[in-house]
Amino acid sequence: MLNLNSMLLSSEAPKKLVDFYSKVLGRKPKSEVEGYSEFESGAFTLIIGPHSQVHGKSRSPKRIIINFETSDVKGEFKRIKRLGAKVITEPYQMGDAQGFLIATLADPDGNYFQLISPMKK
Repeated sequence: MLNLNSMLLSSEAPKKLVDFYSKVLGRKPKSEVEGYSEFESGAFTLIIGPHSQVHGKSRSPKRIIINFETSDVKGEFKRIKRLGAKVITEPYQMGDAQGFLIATLADPDGNYFQLISPMKK
């Protein structure tokens, strides 16, 4: 059995993304080694680092979207918007799921990330 445990977000300017996600997440990376920074959240780790073949802004920002779960989608949306994130979609109720909100923003490299209400399991 495989366990999903991390995601590597490559950038030509990883320091810029690390600074941005430090503000979004409200904490510094847990570790920084050889240009790679790790943010832990539960059993998941977001790793940000350099890649020699990644240049400029994301050309396919919809291909991979990072989801951040929060019980206050609207409040976090306003806070993160003030940090300079580009608004892609304002908070809205998704489908028939009462109270399930989703909002989409973009980081400085143009990668999309979403704020989502906790999913009922």
